[in-house]
Amino acid sequence: MSKQQIALFTFTLRSGGSIGPAALREIWKRASGTDDVSVGRKVLHGNEGKPVYTLYASQGLADLRAVEMRLRGLLEAAHLNASLNVLHA
Repeated sequence: MSKQQIALFTFTLRSGGSIGPAALREIWKRASGTDDVSVGRKVLHGNEGKPVYTLYASQGLADLRAVEMRLRGLLEAAHLNASLNVLHA
């Protein structure tokens, strides 16, 4: 992850879904319109064992609302039932 990247979205998957880092990075690259992205995954205590996925990109990522809509569409197209949280508006 680049020093200049910040966490922009987090999400969990419902129904025991999962996605690998390469596939998630590809979805995130397509949604954000840039190759300068990173992804992360952590299982947090008290989160019913569900991993929390984090999507990172530059602070200057343009039109975050449009990125969010593309991301939601791509997650849905991949049949990933995600609960998405926007960290920066």
